[in-house]
Amino acid sequence: MPLVSRKGILAIAAVIDIALYARGRPVSAKALAARHELPPRHLEPVLQALVRDGILKGIRGPHGGYELAREQKLITAEDILRSAGRAEDADDLPLPNSALVNDVVRPALAGAERTFSAALGQINVEDMISRSRTQRSLPSEPQ
Repeated sequence: MPLVSRKGILAIAAVIDIALYARGRPVSAKALAARHELPPRHLEPVLQALVRDGILKGIRGPHGGYELAREQKLITAEDILRSAGRAEDADDLPLPNSALVNDVVRPALAGAERTFSAALGQINVEDMISRSRTQRSLPSEPQ
């Protein structure tokens, strides 16, 4: 059961790609799109959302592009996914096709999805109702 949208996978891949390839120079959306076999127009809404949320910094001009807005260790997958969730016009993105996505991003997310799915499998309605009653959120008996 995939828990991360295509937009989320694209956002994580974009941030990792920029961290890998920036090397003191901004990474252009065109170069990023080419590495992931996507048209740049699919990438822009996600990149702009990441800029708005302070994960990336957009640099204008002929040698412009994107770079990380803060240290790598201060950017979490949760930050990236939350930002990607706010990206406009990016719901029908094709899944990026690159070694970074296939060999790094997808396996990492698959582990998280398995863990999350297992945790969800341990939660049942009866337990939640019982907890609700102990928290006094619901009446003791149904009416």
